Amino acid sequence: MSETPIATVVPDTPSTAARPRPPAAPLLTPLGLLTVLLGAALPMIDFFIVNVALPTIDRDLHADPATLEMIVAGYGVAYATLLVLGGRLGDMVGRRRLFLWGLAAFGLTSLACGLAPDAWTLVAARVAQGAAAALLLPQVLATIQAATTGSRRARAVSLYGGTAGVSSALGQVLGGLLVTVDLAGSGWRAVFLVNVPIAAVALLLAARTVPESRSPHPSRVDIPGTALLAVSMVALLLPLTEGRAAGWPLWSWLLLALFPFAAGAFLLVERRAERTGRTPLIPPSLLRIPSVRSGLTMIVPFSVGFGGFMFVIAVALQSGLHYGPLAAGMSLFPLCVAYFLASLAGPRLVHRFGRKVIITGSVIQGTGLVALALTVHAGWPTVPVAALAPSMAVLGLGQGLVLPVLLRIVLSELPVTQAGVGGGVMVTTQQSGLALGVATLGTLFLALLPSAGIRDGFLAALLTQLAIVVGTTLLGLRLPRTMR
Repeated sequence: MSETPIATVVPDTPSTAARPRPPAAPLLTPLGLLTVLLGAALPMIDFFIVNVALPTIDRDLHADPATLEMIVAGYGVAYATLLVLGGRLGDMVGRRRLFLWGLAAFGLTSLACGLAPDAWTLVAARVAQGAAAALLLPQVLATIQAATTGSRRARAVSLYGGTAGVSSALGQVLGGLLVTVDLAGSGWRAVFLVNVPIAAVALLLAARTVPESRSPHPSRVDIPGTALLAVSMVALLLPLTEGRAAGWPLWSWLLLALFPFAAGAFLLVERRAERTGRTPLIPPSLLRIPSVRSGLTMIVPFSVGFGGFMFVIAVALQSGLHYGPLAAGMSLFPLCVAYFLASLAGPRLVHRFGRKVIITGSVIQGTGLVALALTVHAGWPTVPVAALAPSMAVLGLGQGLVLPVLLRIVLSELPVTQAGVGGGVMVTTQQSGLALGVATLGTLFLALLPSAGIRDGFLAALLTQLAIVVGTTLLGLRLPRTMR
């Protein structure tokens, strides 16, 4: 079985006798690849780094539960809503330029988070930080697509997939470490302030190592589509995240009722735009590509389960098992290591075994969840960190065999003209799934606490994720037997 390279984005201009073909785009050097992956890791880490810091934020800023959830959700909603727009702007003004702007904005908004004097100022800064992340992240895959080819691209995409998963777990490990060390009495503020020097270093490296690329025929921003997508995302994610903590007020039900209408209007507007020759924010024709459709269908449930798990375990370990922030973060270290190793092995395994890799990864992930549930059930309320390590490692191994391969599947059949927007749709789907997982599984877990207690609420969330994994495994059976 041979491996078909992922579609290449090459700047092309109409060839005429008077206008010679422009030179090929500069290649992305290893240091350039490391730089864009560092840029990708920052917003992914920050999606979860705040989880282990929530108890100390609560004590310091006297935030109520609804405000604490907004600190998490405000970032996620802004991030997911603006990702496709960020990718389109990169196509227009240059991906390197947007990458640099995004890094600078992310550093500044991280500084604002770290210096926030009260809870609602922190919420506002987190929303701005999510918007900065949406400028930054789409440029990573687009640059990889534009400045790599063949096997170099396959390795780069696999490393991106590994970065996506490891960064999510690493965020909580790093957050626990920073809160525990309490640098210069900074406490929880260090989880945001640490981004400032990292963003500055990445900015200097990117200015020297990341090549510029843009779409040869950039289109105008789809303002109606962008507005309707934003309304749809907010109408779904905000009430699911905030409704329970706020006591399910009228506005939460009104927003949920608005969601299907806003989503339906978005689909109609996008279809009409594509039918009339304009460029929609998300071209509906993308979903007619088999690899895109099958890959996104599996990315959604995977991301929902992963996002919910990372939020729930951070709360359960600290509030239920009384781990400190460092112990809560370090409990995920075996998951990080196993995930990264599996993500590196995934491409070669897919080349040999095809869809069996994803199916096997899902089964392994489910096994890890069962083992974790049994460990927690048997040892509660005195489960040591070491007792969690085997199940965490199994869980990370399974996840590392699934997500990086799914990302590669989505990109594998994209035509040249849609490679950039396809990558943006993929990242938006992934981040929306993470935010939805925090909103749904997080809400389920928190709603069960008063009646069932932390242990049983945690077990219920794990069993719910197990059901999601079973569904993902069944969806894997619909993939082609051999994968290109």
